[in-house]
Amino acid sequence: MSRLGRRGPVALLGLVGAFALLAVTFRPWVTGAVDDAVLGATRISATGVEVAPGLTAVALALAAAAVATVASGRVTRVVALGGWALLLVVAGLLAVRVLLDPDGVLGPVAAARVGRTGSVETLADPTVWPVAALVALVLSLVGLAGAILGMRRWAGPSSRYEVPGTEGADVAGPRGERVGSAWDELSAGRDPTDVGPDRQT
Repeated sequence: MSRLGRRGPVALLGLVGAFALLAVTFRPWVTGAVDDAVLGATRISATGVEVAPGLTAVALALAAAAVATVASGRVTRVVALGGWALLLVVAGLLAVRVLLDPDGVLGPVAAARVGRTGSVETLADPTVWPVAALVALVLSLVGLAGAILGMRRWAGPSSRYEVPGTEGADVAGPRGERVGSAWDELSAGRDPTDVGPDRQT
């Protein structure tokens, strides 16, 4: 359980779940039969992109939330976790809707293909891909749980290479005087690691 709470596994589970979800949205989620005056009696199928619009954007946002969770400071991390959880709920509802009402989601797709608005009557069944999408969401959910368990032990992002702001840019010298920081020295063209005789006081 402690390993699950580390940054690496959290990021891996979050990204694998998000990109697996993205991949399955391009597979056929619903297949069915249509008996229509224009379409005639014909078989029709629709991908996840068609029957669950917006799911591809949700998948990409899940990947971004996972990265932000492991790479940000404490405040941003909490916001990213909230977004991650909300996106999982939205994606889950979209996938479950397809499983519960395949006729309802395929009807508008069939109508759009013949230039109509609204829906046409269909007899449809879901394929295995909506279930695969839910499995991908479970992977992402495990990553989210690991982040919640382990985030208190994570250090914030390193400030080693950050340029100091205007406040606190100076540091105290050996006798209490204010002296420039290492960044100031570098900006002025001097090497702050040079401690030769001419730099000693």
